[in-house]
Amino acid sequence: METLKIRTQSLQSPKPQFMNSLFSRLKPNFSSIPSLSCLKPFCTTNPLTSSHALRTSSSSNSSASGDRVRVRANVAEAARRLKEDWLDSLSYPYPDNQTELSACGGADSTQSNVGSEWAIGIDPDISGALALLKTDESGCSAQVFDAPYLKVLVGKRIRKRLDAKSIVQLLRSFDAPVGTTAYIEQSIPYPKDGKQGWWSGGFGYGLWIGMLVASGYSVVPVPSVTWKNEYELSGSNRTKDDSRRVASTLFPSLSSLLTRKKDHGRAEALLIAAYGKGLKLKSGTSCILDELP
Repeated sequence: METLKIRTQSLQSPKPQFMNSLFSRLKPNFSSIPSLSCLKPFCTTNPLTSSHALRTSSSSNSSASGDRVRVRANVAEAARRLKEDWLDSLSYPYPDNQTELSACGGADSTQSNVGSEWAIGIDPDISGALALLKTDESGCSAQVFDAPYLKVLVGKRIRKRLDAKSIVQLLRSFDAPVGTTAYIEQSIPYPKDGKQGWWSGGFGYGLWIGMLVASGYSVVPVPSVTWKNEYELSGSNRTKDDSRRVASTLFPSLSSLLTRKKDHGRAEALLIAAYGKGLKLKSGTSCILDELP
């Protein structure tokens, strides 16, 4: 038998010559493209649409600005009303029957207040004081009283607490006109005071307000920074000795009561009353009071 010899040939795909020739013809000719420097920008807008868009944008900005102004005005008005409500709640409620007030031991509201102006300043701390200023035809007189306190047992420690009964008796002894304004330093807790200091400060502050309103006074809380700024006593470089110095200058007749370091409560009560009364030192002059307009 004859052997059949089969010659194997590798199968190869024919090269697509027509594709190569097509691609060669499709190659871009960059030399025919003009340089970018020769190109000029071109744009077009609709003048009607553009002006309308500008007017819309301007009106929307004006509307947003007006809304912000109205919001700020509403917030300010709400804050003002809240402050008025707060101060109104601290004002003495005048009784319809005047005998009711007399029975409570307060002053007769029919008492003449012509030519006489009163102001009370209070440092509500346990080491604080109460100052009374009266202005009449003869001038301005000032008195200062230490806050009455007593010792109580709290746990296993003895602490000082305000004596409410003695404070009420002191307030009634003034025989002040009903509605006399009492300026009290607003109590603000500080982290360094600790929990006991926070409690004691808040307790004394609230106790003073309650007794003042019940005794016929109208209370105005004053932040410490407010009255201290008036007498240039704010800042970390100021001490309680500076308060005694300024109070002694404002009230030279009481300087003998402000000589000790622990008399800073008296000094601050006097300065709070002076702030409420609108008194300040004349520039370049000591020991003279000038009333604010």
